[in-house]
Amino acid sequence: MNVKRIRILNVPIDILPEEDFEDTIRDLLADKGKHQIIFLSFDAFLKARGNNEFARTVQNASLVIPTSKRILKAAKFLKLPKPVRYMPFNFVIKLLGTLEKTRNTLYIAGMKPAGINIVSTNLRDSFPGLRIVGRCAGYFKADAEKDIILAIKKAAPSLLLGGNGIPGKDQWFYRNMKEFSSGLFLWCNDCFDIFLGKKQRISNEKWEGRSYWFFKSLIAPWKIWKLFRYMLYLLRLLVERIKK
Repeated sequence: MNVKRIRILNVPIDILPEEDFEDTIRDLLADKGKHQIIFLSFDAFLKARGNNEFARTVQNASLVIPTSKRILKAAKFLKLPKPVRYMPFNFVIKLLGTLEKTRNTLYIAGMKPAGINIVSTNLRDSFPGLRIVGRCAGYFKADAEKDIILAIKKAAPSLLLGGNGIPGKDQWFYRNMKEFSSGLFLWCNDCFDIFLGKKQRISNEKWEGRSYWFFKSLIAPWKIWKLFRYMLYLLRLLVERIKK
């Protein structure tokens, strides 16, 4: 697998060049292991620095894909190789296209029953060569979880794609990984809403545009605590740079 892993303040970040995307997915599927893929925003990056379940989830993931420019800037500041930043929806589309091309399978989980049925139909229309081997709605009761996990295990999908309504989000896959068959596991918050038509896909221009997070924090004073957290992060980054 042609993926280089770096660490920024001990958080793993994987560098997945676009030209190596398909081969990397093929390699992950070929080794018959259990591979979790995580999209890492800046807030998630800060959370992953703590001593918590999410941090352990990130540490054990097979692919940690950065979605924030701040993560790329941190790598540059620490003189590390530059990661590749992906828009989550584009990544998922590229992933589904690779699965379709390689005749692999998909299981989708999340949303409410009516929503997941529409998402399933839309995905079948968009990827006719991709076999959807199962689906289940999210927001399920705790006593239904065991049966849902068993159904997913029996379906043995190449990719288990989760969305809104999955308790614990990324951590749900991590908690139950030992119960699943081999394959890829990915949670994507907004993808199902876009497939459903409830949310517009963000344009590439906006995605590549500048972030005004700092100024939004000033406008929304209840978010001012994020500024202090950010300042502590910058200080820790500076210390790491000096140590190097």
